Amino acid sequence: MKIQPKAPKIPHVRSVHGEAVQDDWFYLRDRENPGTIPYLVAENQYTEAVTEGSRALEQELYDEMVARLQESDESVPCRRGDWFYYSRTEKGKQYPILCRKRSSTAPEQVILDCNRLAEGHPYFAIAFDLVSPDGKTLAFAVNTDGAEVYTLRFKNLGSGEIHPDSVEGVYYSAAWAADSRTFFYTTLDDTKRPWRLWRHTLGAGTPDVLVFEEPDARFNVSIERTRSGQFLLLGVDSHTTSEIRYLEADKPAGEFRLMSPRRQNVEYYVEHQGENFYIRTNENGRNFRLLRTPVSKPAVENWREVLTHRMDVSLERVDGFANHLVVTQRANGLKQLHITDTATGAQHFVEFDEPAYALSSEPNEEYETSEFRFAYSSLVTPRSVFDYDMKSRHRQLKKRFAVHGGYDLNNYASERIVATAADGTQIPVSLVYRKGFERHGGNPAYLYGYGSYGITTDAAFSQERVSLLDRGFVFAIAHIRGSGDLGRYWYEAGKLLHKKNTFTDFIACADHLIAEGYASAEKLAIAGGSAGGLLMGAVTNLRPELFRVVVAHVPFVDVVNTMLDETLPLTVTEYEEWGNPNEAAYYEYIRSYAPYENVEARAYPNLLVTAGLNDPRVPYWEPAKWVAKLRDRRTDANVIALKTNMGAGHAGPSGRYEKLKEKAFEYAFVISRMNAGAETGD
Repeated sequence: MKIQPKAPKIPHVRSVHGEAVQDDWFYLRDRENPGTIPYLVAENQYTEAVTEGSRALEQELYDEMVARLQESDESVPCRRGDWFYYSRTEKGKQYPILCRKRSSTAPEQVILDCNRLAEGHPYFAIAFDLVSPDGKTLAFAVNTDGAEVYTLRFKNLGSGEIHPDSVEGVYYSAAWAADSRTFFYTTLDDTKRPWRLWRHTLGAGTPDVLVFEEPDARFNVSIERTRSGQFLLLGVDSHTTSEIRYLEADKPAGEFRLMSPRRQNVEYYVEHQGENFYIRTNENGRNFRLLRTPVSKPAVENWREVLTHRMDVSLERVDGFANHLVVTQRANGLKQLHITDTATGAQHFVEFDEPAYALSSEPNEEYETSEFRFAYSSLVTPRSVFDYDMKSRHRQLKKRFAVHGGYDLNNYASERIVATAADGTQIPVSLVYRKGFERHGGNPAYLYGYGSYGITTDAAFSQERVSLLDRGFVFAIAHIRGSGDLGRYWYEAGKLLHKKNTFTDFIACADHLIAEGYASAEKLAIAGGSAGGLLMGAVTNLRPELFRVVVAHVPFVDVVNTMLDETLPLTVTEYEEWGNPNEAAYYEYIRSYAPYENVEARAYPNLLVTAGLNDPRVPYWEPAKWVAKLRDRRTDANVIALKTNMGAGHAGPSGRYEKLKEKAFEYAFVISRMNAGAETGD
């Protein structure tokens, strides 16, 4: 008999803006409470029990995914100075091995074997691996519990020895100065906000120097070195505002100079090229425009416009090379590469043919080059790495990553359709399915959504997804407001007091798939993670009858309580995304959609919910409280499964095989619940 866990109720009253709300599972925030860990363990045991019948399918899916994998493989080598750097994997090993060679025929030098570093740890991640400009020292930072707090170490690449220097509490951003001895890194405050920049002198034996501290809790601090190698850029940014300080990389003990002081709701980002700084800014144009200023006179009064603002095109990235400038922009929801020869002024675009695709810049470490490396994929085309000659305009395929197991892209089709939102807005939906598919409404479908922070969800390839397509599924991506899929205006139309557009857009996409015969409510699965998990919870409360299965990975569902607690990671920095519930208008609005707040006595779909005990972004208690409340209130007998990873964080398991096991578990849950009748857990 499968007994559903029942988390005890311990009344706790929240009083805000004259409203008293009882939260019976508030205590789950305290992992030291005697009821917390046993409840999570009981939920894990229940999840194992209710999914026992799909174990054979889960193994079948996992075997398929592994069979498609090129288990022993290597990346395309990237030149950096006198070396070619690459990573490779070995069959049966979870993590990559970082390597370099002097030439294609030279002997290999292993820089870092992540498998060795991971030995004895259930989780392993690297924040960065940066080789000094002289090629002699590796700076790297590791974490072994998923909490995203890293330890900085240095390795002598000549002797292979690890330096005694180490620093705890380091975050993702770091950079070498030109002298190959000075290293800059950021550290976290008590809320895990990167707020300080430090300068470390390798082997000096002296205390590290605090270079910069940001007291405003809305802002994060970052550091990078320009591709030219000439400057270090100190970034300070919130969700809406930014400023940059710069320093010559060969003068690491000098003072960072402010490019332009921050102004609320103005963002700008800097790239160096030749005698100029290029500034991408959303001042006087929310989709960003491109400006240029001399390095010798970078003051704002010398900024001159290079690319004007356009309502239908957003500028996302600028890459500077000795003689070229590459602007990554987005039009009609698709990325484009705009190339400028800075000597002649000649401009052109790189063309792509498929109706939906994903495009990203690969590591381009060399400054004195006419080649730009990018990665391309689509819903049917596996990840492909190209070198593009910006002079000859010729592209060379360096590698298309193999997909084994009989995969043939000619057997699949993708398209982009449009759904109409409640207010008449047209919402793009990207689709992929196996050829031979017919729109008769009887097909299973899997609809994915995110829709927050202006993050884009491009139509990228997934070899794991093939297991769904080969079982007759339609896979769809809803390009909803709140994302950056159609530019900055699209993002701003789905945040703060417009957040509900994200949810109603997603529902419109689901309704459209059903109306057009791509799916039916009886065979529609939806999925999203983190803020996309908030989306899952919100739409499930709004239209529970519309979905058969809901997958919510590390879902941000306890929005009101989290955003009221300024001691938690991300809370204050997130006010510009969700609003500050200490203000009555935002409190009422967030309260009206927050999934945990709006669970009712009604029937809900089958749910698979995941959590990470060490998650610093969405604490484990958010999904745990949500599931506890759903169990208490719901009137149906569908399966609710909560799976908490007790040794990882926001991203789930770290090893590549373990990640495939998690995906196989998810897909098995989706398939089995679509094919099963209602099942009681009592």
